[in-house]
Amino acid sequence: MTLAPVPASDRLYPGRPFLAASVAVFRDGRVLVAARARPPMARRYSLPGGLVEPGETLADAALRELREEVGVEADLLGFVDHVEAIERDAAGRVRHHFVICAHAARWRAGEPRVGPEASDVRWVFEDEIAALRTTPGLAGVVRKAFAIAKAGAA
Repeated sequence: MTLAPVPASDRLYPGRPFLAASVAVFRDGRVLVAARARPPMARRYSLPGGLVEPGETLADAALRELREEVGVEADLLGFVDHVEAIERDAAGRVRHHFVICAHAARWRAGEPRVGPEASDVRWVFEDEIAALRTTPGLAGVVRKAFAIAKAGAA
């Protein structure tokens, strides 16, 4: 059952955090990153992902969002870590609050494409992350995901 997405306006000044899932997909020694097309943090690179729907596991949400957002299919390797994205306004009120559960995966099919949620997509090596304008915490999550991917390849 697919529910209607939560409008961006309902995500402003939330009464509770929103749960999201993302996925670091690996292919030929590189990870897939996508530039966010919309606020919050528009034009910053992050992992493909989005909100978890009721009744959906974190892993299922990560793979669904990967497919919907950039058109890629992958096989999960494992859970990486969580990131809490909290943005406050000038008065200190919580403007956005997301808890994002990141996973690592190996690419299976599909070429990444841009769309309404991703204005740019690219495969990057681990040392290229530092040169990108990213969402907070991305470098640490990607570092941990690379370790999982390398262990899974052994």
